[in-house]
Amino acid sequence: MIAIPSGFSPEEYLSIEHENTIRHEYRRGLVYAMAGGSDDHSRLAINLLTLINFHLRDGECQFFSGDVKVNYAAEFFYYPDAFVTCDPRDKNDRYVKRYPKLIAEVLSPSTKKFDRTDKFEDYQQLESLEEYVLISQDEMCVECRRRVKDGGGERWETVVYCAGDLVMLQSIELEIAIAELYRGVSLER
Repeated sequence: MIAIPSGFSPEEYLSIEHENTIRHEYRRGLVYAMAGGSDDHSRLAINLLTLINFHLRDGECQFFSGDVKVNYAAEFFYYPDAFVTCDPRDKNDRYVKRYPKLIAEVLSPSTKKFDRTDKFEDYQQLESLEEYVLISQDEMCVECRRRVKDGGGERWETVVYCAGDLVMLQSIELEIAIAELYRGVSLER
């Protein structure tokens, strides 16, 4: 990820982003152009969104693809590959959501380190977030990080699912055969 030299305010970023045809993410004053994804990246995101769509149907929760931003205060605006919000406050803005309960990222070679570290730290600031899902393009492997509240505190637990497993997205009560998620994905490359 290469930052565009600047010191943008969130308001400046949103103004520019609204008029731009190329998507950019914002993190603490820096703006990053988003790289294009691979065919497998796209297929994994579409498969996940399709499974979520069939599961949620016409309920109160809404799901979104990488075209809608997730925001926390003046800290960041990201375009997750997929996310779900059930908070009615998220119906007030068509372009930015602030209360997701599930966020999923398909890992790309250029962003996987960032997705696993800094982006995860940023997402943890979202009090509504219950589950952060990382989907590998290189192997049949899904990592689910879940917020666990116990006593007076909270922590994050990680469960890794591999070939043959059923992936449980606890935040939306959806169980997925990992083979369905990876349908049409070429792992042999």
